[in-house]
Amino acid sequence: MSKLSRFVKPYRIEHGRGFRLKDIDPEDSAGISSDRKEEAAALLAEGVKRMGALQDKLYAQDRWSLLLIFQALDAAGKDSVIKQVLSGINPQGCQIFSFKAPSAEERDHDFLWRNMRALPERGRIGIFNRSYYEEVLVVRVNPQLLAAQQLPERLVTKRIWDERFEDIRHVERYLSRNGVVIRKFFLHVSKKEQKKRFLERLDRPDKNWKFNVDDLAARAQWGKYMKAYEDAIARTATKEAPWFVVPADRKWFTRLVVSAAIIDALESLDLHYPRVDAKQREALAKGREILMRD
Repeated sequence: MSKLSRFVKPYRIEHGRGFRLKDIDPEDSAGISSDRKEEAAALLAEGVKRMGALQDKLYAQDRWSLLLIFQALDAAGKDSVIKQVLSGINPQGCQIFSFKAPSAEERDHDFLWRNMRALPERGRIGIFNRSYYEEVLVVRVNPQLLAAQQLPERLVTKRIWDERFEDIRHVERYLSRNGVVIRKFFLHVSKKEQKKRFLERLDRPDKNWKFNVDDLAARAQWGKYMKAYEDAIARTATKEAPWFVVPADRKWFTRLVVSAAIIDALESLDLHYPRVDAKQREALAKGREILMRD
C-alpha cells in the first residue's frame, strides 16, 4: 500500500446524499503544515515513481483503461496538477484532451459525443481537462449556451438537468462495466485564492498569457457555480465513478491527493505483466539459442 493512501478517503465521494461542498475546506492540507513542503515533495516523487511502474503494467496487460476527469473553476491549478502528477507516465500510454467551447460540428451532436470519441484505449490512461460535465455546470449556469445547441424545443424541459445527470450516471456505469476505470476530480479552490492567482497572472509577464478577462464573468457568478458543482457531484458520485473533492488552495497538497487517488485506482486492478505459457517459453528459448549462435 502506498504511503499516500491516507490522502484518499477524506476527499472521496461515492454517495451524493448529504454531500455539501462547504464541508471540504479548500485550504485543508490534512495536518501537513507549509513548512513541511519538502516532505510533501518527497512523497509526491515517490508517488510519481510508483504510478509509472503501475502504468507500465497497465499498458502491458492491455485489459483496463483509466479515465481521469478534471473539473475546476479557472486558476484552480488543473494544468499544473496534470503536468506534475503525471510527469512519470510513459507518453505512449497516455492520452490528454482539453475540451474548450464546443465547435459547430460538436454542437450538432449529442452532448456526450465529443468526449466519447476521446475515450482511452485499453492499457492507456486518458485525461480529460474539462469534460461532458461542462454541460451540467457552465451550460446550466449560462442558459443561453443551451439555446445554442438547437435541441428540439419539446426536449428542453424543466427536467433536462435531471435527465443529463441520469445519462451521465448510466454512461459511466456502462464504461465501468467495459473495463474503463473512472476517477473524477474537482479542484476546490477558494474565491480568495483564485483572486490571488488572477492578480499574479496580471503582475507577472510570464503569466500574462494565462489571463482571460472572460474568466471574471464566471467569478461574478461564483455562488451559482458552487451550487452547480455541488449538485453535479451529489447527483453523479457513485462507487464505480467516484468524485474526489480536492482542496486546491495549496498546490503541493492538491498534487498529493490526486496522486494518491490515481495510485489507489491502479492498485485496485491486480495489474501484472502478461504471463508466459509453455509455448511462449519454448519460443523464448529458441530465440535465445538463435542469438547465442549469432
